[in-house]
Amino acid sequence: MSDSVYHIPVMREACLSGLAIDPNGIYVDLTYGGGGHANELLNRLENGHLYAFDQDPDAEKNAPKDPRFTFIQANFRDVKRYLKLYGVEQVDGILADLGISSHQIDEPSRGFSTRFEGPLDMRMSRSGDLTAATVLNTYPENELQRLLGIYGEVKNAKTLARAIVSFRANSPFEGSAEFKRLLDHYAPRGKYAKYAAQVYQALRIEVNQELAALEEMLLQSMDLLKPGGRLVVMSYHSLEDRLVKNIMTKGKLHGELEKDFYGNPIRPLEPVSRKAIVADPEEIERNKRARSARLRIAEKTQP
Repeated sequence: MSDSVYHIPVMREACLSGLAIDPNGIYVDLTYGGGGHANELLNRLENGHLYAFDQDPDAEKNAPKDPRFTFIQANFRDVKRYLKLYGVEQVDGILADLGISSHQIDEPSRGFSTRFEGPLDMRMSRSGDLTAATVLNTYPENELQRLLGIYGEVKNAKTLARAIVSFRANSPFEGSAEFKRLLDHYAPRGKYAKYAAQVYQALRIEVNQELAALEEMLLQSMDLLKPGGRLVVMSYHSLEDRLVKNIMTKGKLHGELEKDFYGNPIRPLEPVSRKAIVADPEEIERNKRARSARLRIAEKTQP
């Protein structure tokens, strides 16, 4: 399965340039997907090695047979533990393209896209017990309101949460068709597509515990990088981007930047660019999924 079919990589050259690749270095791609970024990174290695993570078993079908490459089917929240199993304590670069792959979006049976009818699943790994249907059918109203409002930034989160609880009292949600009909009733006029996307985003983040996993990965990345090593992360919504920005500019997920007695910032990473890098209009024209991408790069400067 070619990466062009499985997933169209976003800002591939910017990501790889951001890594400042050492041909003999050790690198980690935390979101292998279709291999669009990783396979090109591998082409630029000589005696180096690339470890690629992906919790979706479908991704391994794209993995190359190369002695310089190791595929690890696992959630990137466990990156430090898995690398240690391979005897790796520190690396020269870490790349993460957050979000979901084109393959996952375009596969109706996965339930990620509002364009298709199918099961309310949304599991990236397929092995977990929690699905979107479970969330919709069992979460209390106040918890539904919280995740819709925070993860999806849904403005009428309280009203929609109440409607979900009312609907399921008569019949549990089973497939996406009935759920989308409910969303259509509560979406702002002419804004159904955006509204449904926000709701689906909230459910996906909850099902996969994406923000908690991201927080754990970012904290581990600071320890894993060698001095001079690069962290390259591409995010697709403000919740992710805020965490990435904080870890790179403040050395922590929350709170203000701390400084030493002399006023120097206390943080292990130094941002390579002040602002997030975005895709150019030509790429967005070719790949609509690039329009929301925000790429941030930082270098390990302190032990």
